[in-house]
Amino acid sequence: MTKLETYLRDLRDTRATGEAVKETSFYPALATLLNAVGAELNPKVRAVINLKNRGAGLPDGGLFTAKQLKKLGGDEALHEPAAFKGQQPERGVIEVKGAGENVRDIVAGEQVARYLRHYGQVLVTNLREFLLVGREASGALKFLEFYALAESEKEFWQLAQHPRELAAAHGARFSEYLKRVMLSLAPLDAPESLAWFLASYARDARERIEHEQVALEPLQNVRGALESALGLRFEGEQGEQFFRSTLVQTLFYGVFSAWVLWSKSVAGKKRGSRFDWRMAAWTLHVPVIRTLFEQVVTPSNVRGLGLEEVLDWTADTLNRVEREKFFERFEREHAVQYFYEPFLEAFDPELRKQLGVWYTPGEIVRYMVERTDRVLREELQIERGLADERVYVLDPCCGTGAYLVEVLKRIKQTID
Repeated sequence: MTKLETYLRDLRDTRATGEAVKETSFYPALATLLNAVGAELNPKVRAVINLKNRGAGLPDGGLFTAKQLKKLGGDEALHEPAAFKGQQPERGVIEVKGAGENVRDIVAGEQVARYLRHYGQVLVTNLREFLLVGREASGALKFLEFYALAESEKEFWQLAQHPRELAAAHGARFSEYLKRVMLSLAPLDAPESLAWFLASYARDARERIEHEQVALEPLQNVRGALESALGLRFEGEQGEQFFRSTLVQTLFYGVFSAWVLWSKSVAGKKRGSRFDWRMAAWTLHVPVIRTLFEQVVTPSNVRGLGLEEVLDWTADTLNRVEREKFFERFEREHAVQYFYEPFLEAFDPELRKQLGVWYTPGEIVRYMVERTDRVLREELQIERGLADERVYVLDPCCGTGAYLVEVLKRIKQTID
C-alpha cells in the first residue's frame, strides 16, 4: 500500500465513523503521511502536530529535521530537553483546515501572515489541496508550490471511497511534491541536490504531458521542431516515449544551461538579480538548443502543454542555489557538460544506462584524445591528426559529450 493510499484510507475511515470533526480528527492521518515521506529524506524530516505558542499563535504542526530531535535517556526522559527549548521547525509550519475550505482563502488570513513573519514558510492544506507559501525578498507573501488531489470537497470524498485508484493517479507526483516542500528551506549548494530538484520537476512535466489533457497542436509543433533539429523521426510507441522524454530533457536541461551562462554574465552577478526561464533562449549559444527553445518556450506552447507553473517552480529553485558553493563543486565552464550525468541519473536511471551517460575525469579524456591525435600523426602519417578531413570521429555512447568536445578543442588547436 502506498503512502497516499494509506492517507486516503485513514481519512475515509475516520470520516465514516460519523463522529469526526472537520479538522482535528484528521490530523493523525496527515501526520502519518508527512512522516512516511519525511523518513525517505536525508536528514529525515518529522511532522509534529500542535506546536507551542512562540509568539505567533499555535501552528497546527511543524516540520523538524532529525538533528532537531534530541535523544533522551535516564532522568532526561522525564523533562523537556532544555537545549532545544524554543527552537523553530527548520522546514516550516503547517496550517490545516477542513476539506470544505479554500486554501487560497486560508492563505489570505491574518493567521498565516503571522506564521510567515515568524517561521518563514507555511504549508497550508485542506486535506485535498496543498499550497506552500513563503516570502519575497521584500517580505511580501509568495505562492511557491501547489498540489490538488481534488477540486472540491464533494469530489474529494467521492474519490476517497476508492483510495487505490486515486493513489495510482497521483502517488509518485504527490510524494515528490511533499519531498520538495520538506526540502525547500534546506541549503542548496550540492550538484546532486540540484539535480534531484530539476529531475523532480522534469518528471512532473513529463507526467503532465503524458497523462493530462494537453493541447495537441503545441505538442505537434514541438515534435516537428525536434525532428527537424535532430534529423530523426519519432515513430511507434517507443518513439513516442522517447520524444516526450527528449522534449522534457531539452526543456529542463536547457533552462539549467541558460542559468549557468546567466550566472557568469554581468546581469547574473548583480546583487539581488533573479534568473527568468522565459529569457533562456537569449542566453543559450548552441544553435540547436536555442532553436528548440524558440519553438518550445512560447506562451501558447508552454501554457498549452501545462508547463508554465512547473517552470516557474524550477526558476525559483535555481534562484535559491548558493552559487558560490555550487560552482566550487562544478566549475562553470564544465557545469553544463558534466551536470547531465547526475541530472539523468535522477530523472531516468534506465535511460542513462541506454545512452551511456557516465562521467570520465577530464584529465583522462584529454590524455586519450591527445594520444589518439599523436598516433594518427606519428604512426599513421596523417599530418594534421584529428583535424584531417579523412578522419571521422564516431561516439555511439556520447553521454555528456566529453570526448567530442575535447576532440573539437584539439582540432581547433591544430587549425590555430
